[in-house]
Amino acid sequence: MRFGKIEYLNLLPFDVFLKGYRTSNGFKSTCNYKRSYPAKLNKEFLFRRIDAGFISSIAGMKAHYKAKACKAGITAYKEVWSVLVLESSPASDYQSATSNALCLVLDLKGAVLIGDRALKYHYDSKHTNSKSSHFQNSTLKHNKPSKYYDMAKCWYDKTGLPFVFGRACFHTNDTFYKNLIQDFNHKLGQGRRYKGVKIPHYILMPYVKKIGITKTFALKYLEHIYYKIEAKEHHALTLFYRYLRIKGIKAPKRF
Repeated sequence: MRFGKIEYLNLLPFDVFLKGYRTSNGFKSTCNYKRSYPAKLNKEFLFRRIDAGFISSIAGMKAHYKAKACKAGITAYKEVWSVLVLESSPASDYQSATSNALCLVLDLKGAVLIGDRALKYHYDSKHTNSKSSHFQNSTLKHNKPSKYYDMAKCWYDKTGLPFVFGRACFHTNDTFYKNLIQDFNHKLGQGRRYKGVKIPHYILMPYVKKIGITKTFALKYLEHIYYKIEAKEHHALTLFYRYLRIKGIKAPKRF
């Protein structure tokens, strides 16, 4: 079994859960091996180089309608901090597929920036004296970050709904992956926050240092992310897919 994971801070609670989950070490090893940014994992999933994984919501559209998607994803309500559109020349982010499409759906003009690089950018905008990190794009280097839009907030202003940026989908081993995600959701407990999963200091700090933010900021950021997909999140996904069809935006394909 080959499971792919998005290598961003926002999926760290799932990583912590998986470390203590009762499954084979071989499966856990493949999870650590198949780690990358969303657009890369989309391609791995579409070419069936991985059996399952957290992929971009737009790439999981077919799985959504074919009941090949689990009830967990990477979701933000009102704000996300790590999916931004910068006020600059229009540009897509090579690491993203969903966010590039969402930018078009929302009719936003600017440069899309996602993941830990976007989180660092947001952090710098709040802490203008912080040192720059290697996450900053060379085309975006300046002393003070320009104005930007939080896409989760823009989506909420438009629809009143949360936005699901990533989705756990599978090709095979349906029962195993459904049980895995069900156990993850059960471990999280009730509500949007990951109350049931405590992130140890020694696991969190390498991310904090790599991105160039503080531990407090990282934990605050994770409070904006939740994982269970229930009725409201399912409706948000269906609405997003409807907008894609209206706008003529195509989902990623193998060829």
